[in-house]
Amino acid sequence: MRYWWVNQNQTFRQETAGGYLWSPKRNANGARNPFYETMREVSPGDVVFSFVKTRIAAISVAQSYCWESPKPAEFGTTGQYWENVGWKVLVNYTSLLHQVKPKEHMAVIGPLLPPQFSPLRATGAGYQRYLTRLAPELAGVLAGLIGAEAQSLIGGLVVGALM
Repeated sequence: MRYWWVNQNQTFRQETAGGYLWSPKRNANGARNPFYETMREVSPGDVVFSFVKTRIAAISVAQSYCWESPKPAEFGTTGQYWENVGWKVLVNYTSLLHQVKPKEHMAVIGPLLPPQFSPLRATGAGYQRYLTRLAPELAGVLAGLIGAEAQSLIGGLVVGALM
């Protein structure tokens, strides 16, 4: 099992309603993007923390591997510059009642952020990156900050990382 962080400011509503993650395959200039390529690493059972407008708003569990898929029609004019073909993963979302603002917890989160490909800046603001992998220790801290909701979704799989 792996842990992921997804930034969904533009498409959270559509993706949660449809039960999926979707990213373009490449940047608008045709270059590969490591934060789109990570979609290919997601496996069923992986846990994804959804970051939306400064908060962790949902946790989901991957239900599939990724596959090539057209850009969802429900995106409408969102992401007009994105490719029309991308990567899709089915996930089961749970919206959180206790939505944590990472910016308020950087003293504990900051030391666990990776030096490269971090989902957050040192200030706690999100980078404009789609999907990044999280260390189990960081996932454990996030689950601890969220509390019982996260622990009931993730179970004992992350709790060991809290200690």
